[in-house]
Amino acid sequence: MKKQGKALATVVAVLTIGAGLFAALAFKPSLDPVDKPDVALMSTLVAQGSRVVALGDCIVCHTSPGGADYAGGLPLKTPFGVLYTTNITPDRATGIGTWSFEAFRRALRQGVSRDGHLLYPAFPYIHYTKVTDDDIKAAYAFLMTHPAVYAPAKTNELLLPLRFRPSLAFWNLLYLREGPQPAASDSPADRGKYLVEGLGHCSSCHTPMGIIGGERHRAYMQGGVVDQWSAPALDQLAASPHPWAGQQIVDYLGTGLASAHGAAAGPMRPVTENLGRVPREDVEAIAAYLLSIQRPWRVEKFRVTPGDLAARIDRGKQVFTGACAECHGEGSPMRDTMGRPALTMSSALYAATPRNLVMTIREGLAWPAQPDRTAYMPPFADVLTDQQVADLAAYLRSTSPQSAPWPELDKHVPELREQNP
Repeated sequence: MKKQGKALATVVAVLTIGAGLFAALAFKPSLDPVDKPDVALMSTLVAQGSRVVALGDCIVCHTSPGGADYAGGLPLKTPFGVLYTTNITPDRATGIGTWSFEAFRRALRQGVSRDGHLLYPAFPYIHYTKVTDDDIKAAYAFLMTHPAVYAPAKTNELLLPLRFRPSLAFWNLLYLREGPQPAASDSPADRGKYLVEGLGHCSSCHTPMGIIGGERHRAYMQGGVVDQWSAPALDQLAASPHPWAGQQIVDYLGTGLASAHGAAAGPMRPVTENLGRVPREDVEAIAAYLLSIQRPWRVEKFRVTPGDLAARIDRGKQVFTGACAECHGEGSPMRDTMGRPALTMSSALYAATPRNLVMTIREGLAWPAQPDRTAYMPPFADVLTDQQVADLAAYLRSTSPQSAPWPELDKHVPELREQNP
């Protein structure tokens, strides 16, 4: 009986300690609202904040199609359901107008809202925790000077267990590592590391995710999938069969177009538009850091589905002649006058999967938001059949030095159409 009593006491003690630890991690105190921003909104600080917010891509996620800037409402599709981004304008009823700087800093560093509820990690606080107080203060000042927009939060459409926000405490225990803040450095690569791992949160797209949505740190920058687009591996840019030079990376990030690689598409397009607004030395620093993490080329091995490849390539060439050659063919005005690279140089043709090429054919490139950019392509989702898209992809792949055919094209194309109707 004494042994049973001790065992029961041990179990009770463990459960009590566990419950206390869970409560400490899951339930955070509410921070008092403020009547006005508690940071002096000086013009120099606001200007710095504009740069910080652009580097953090805040407008990309916190603006819905056709909606006001930073007013939220953008649906984010995740394996666990749909999340809607929130309003970060200084509206007092539906935005962050009552947030103190400390409440704003806690949200970025710890993933906790002003009222104490835990934020979903689609908000990349595991990266923003590495951002300096000075940059966080600048971002706060910039957002607090932006026009207030009344935009109530939309209801998330998540799996039932994930609607219980305290459960996020276990996720934070695994993935959230607050600080330390980076030391001051004059090295462009060090500055680039700060921007890539902190404000830019690049690995949140370019690193594969684990089963519960956390980054697989052992596969850092080895590529991921975002909204059905492939986010390519960033640790093999210089070692790929069609290598990237530092200036090409800078051009691509700063303008959305690299003369020897092609144009930014999909979720990367608005990222490059934001980077076009920051000082060039920031983009050069990002390129310097990326070149410092390069690894040997990983050869992709796959078995090609048997079939009449020659006939498929011939059909694809006919599709290209009818739908694409006017802009992308030899001697076309876009090539000769506007200096666009040949499609054979596109990074999408060197990838292990046809995902990005198929998505670009289907969705095209939206009209640029900035007038100095001219990369545009109409969508062909309603023009070409799945068969024609697959044939065109096979033909374009055959024209590149990486000419080994993609497997299961006829499977990939309809799958991507169904996922992006």
